[in-house]
Amino acid sequence: MVALAEKYEIKLGKATRDAFGEALRELGGQDERIVVVDGDVNNSTRTEWFAADNPDRFFNAGIAESNMIGIAGGLAASGKIPVVSSFACFILCNGFDQLRMSVAFPHLNVKVVGTHAGISIGEDGPSQMAIEDVALACALPGFTVVVPADEAATRAAVRAMMEHHGPVYLRVGRPKVPVVYRSEADAGFEIGKANRLRDGRDVTIVANGLMVSAALQAHDALAERGISARVLDVATVKPLDEAAIEAAARETGGIVVVEEHLAYGGLGSVVAMAAARRHACPMAFVNIDDTYAESGTPEALMEKYGLTSDDIVRAVEGLAGARKRG
Repeated sequence: MVALAEKYEIKLGKATRDAFGEALRELGGQDERIVVVDGDVNNSTRTEWFAADNPDRFFNAGIAESNMIGIAGGLAASGKIPVVSSFACFILCNGFDQLRMSVAFPHLNVKVVGTHAGISIGEDGPSQMAIEDVALACALPGFTVVVPADEAATRAAVRAMMEHHGPVYLRVGRPKVPVVYRSEADAGFEIGKANRLRDGRDVTIVANGLMVSAALQAHDALAERGISARVLDVATVKPLDEAAIEAAARETGGIVVVEEHLAYGGLGSVVAMAAARRHACPMAFVNIDDTYAESGTPEALMEKYGLTSDDIVRAVEGLAGARKRG
């Protein structure tokens, strides 16, 4: 279990896209095999920082996501380590066929980074909100899928992603997010391993991305109501830490899965599948359901679509009530 303060205090840190850009720039200076392909949004994805230091290893493919996936596949086949980046909705939705045939099928060492994920991008609106990207990435055979919680976890995840041989999808966001981990070492990121941030005996809250902070807030609110909640940061959606899910099901008897994603195909789906296979238990899900969002402030959208710590508390209490009635 990661050692954290007894009570979670909200402190705003950097956006995970910024942490990605910083880590990429640093690693780019250490390994000349790393190249970057961007879809003409490098000032938003933060690959511009890599480009400033390594202009000969940066390629702007323009607003042509399908083409840039093909370019990245060719670079990987030539022995490079390509990082291909754009907004998550563009790179996964527009480039899916090329990801399938040019990266997943030949199992090439391409690192796919989707920024501006989820509804927390706010005013940009639903056309640019990636709410299905985790499901799409998980559907690609051989892909590793990672959704880090904060800046420290993101930097650690970028390092692990670059060391891992094989295709990876890394999901990062636009807004500044609350700090969960004090440092990269504190994050202790390892592909395929969940972090237990809080222990508990009554229920387990499974979360990733910016929802980890909300889960920690919910933990404290539930403790005041006499409910002991375990909190798992499941940054790696695929491969999932099934042992941690099985332990949660056996030891706490119920699981609430929290994610900034559609109800279908994301973290909730893979956790439910693992629980059904290894140790079935009552479950509840906090997500944006089966709908598109709209334009608005990030805070207003998270509240309207049920992605706050209060929503997690209600889901836990509802699950507890259902268990008692059952």
